[in-house]
Amino acid sequence: EVTINYRHGLPVVTLTLPTRSERCQFTVKPMVTSVGAFLQDVQREDKGIERAEVFATDGSKVSDATLMEVLLMNDFKLVINDTAYSVSPPVKDKLSSEHATEMEDIKSLVHRLFVALHLEDHQVRKERELLQKLDHLKEELLPLEQMKARIMDSADAKTSRLLWVGLALMSTQGGALAWLTWWVYSWDIMEPVTYFITYGSAMAFYAYFVLTRQDYIYPDAKDRQFLHYFYRKSKKQHFNVERYNKLKEDLAEAEESLRRLRQPLHLRLPIQEISEKD
Repeated sequence: EVTINYRHGLPVVTLTLPTRSERCQFTVKPMVTSVGAFLQDVQREDKGIERAEVFATDGSKVSDATLMEVLLMNDFKLVINDTAYSVSPPVKDKLSSEHATEMEDIKSLVHRLFVALHLEDHQVRKERELLQKLDHLKEELLPLEQMKARIMDSADAKTSRLLWVGLALMSTQGGALAWLTWWVYSWDIMEPVTYFITYGSAMAFYAYFVLTRQDYIYPDAKDRQFLHYFYRKSKKQHFNVERYNKLKEDLAEAEESLRRLRQPLHLRLPIQEISEKD
């Protein structure tokens, strides 16, 4: 026979050990002890126990990870070796509403005392960890930042040079058309030429839209060309853009965590918690 009694608020499981044929009591903490831990305690007490399992009344096996608090809510079967015991836990008296409220107040008080005593140490330890992480990230980013600055200067110079070349070509084209119109030919001859040049430019702008899915706007075209030069130069110099972006994200996240950690406590608590404490 397996019996369960409550002593000082804790369940005490009493059963007969098969090897020594003597009654043994096991005090369990229902909110901490799992079914697997309880069965291990039973097997450690009697080395002759080769099999110890718990089954529900419908025959399904109870997981070892189930807490004893959940198991003691209903009847179950305890199997030790080849013997099965039907166990009916006693119904625990429910706390009165006044007693329950008092227990909740005590828990809240204990929680506040714990926070007040350990928050400062935890905050100092966490701040030290964040500062070390920031230093490590900045050390890794320093050479990458220097390499990125050199690549950006090179890409910006090439982009500016390309813009000036475009302006020079357009000026040359305008001068050539004016020379052909007033000194070599007449406007009647040059008008179809300028028409087809304008039409060809429109086709070039449309082709740019087809290839890039973007309108040909000068600032956007400049940025696109800058990125083209930047990534091509990064590939040549083995600059890992993905790793750089990941380090920058980690650095921003660590700085934000450090900023929130250094805020006063009342600014970091949720609004509902502040109102409840007030």
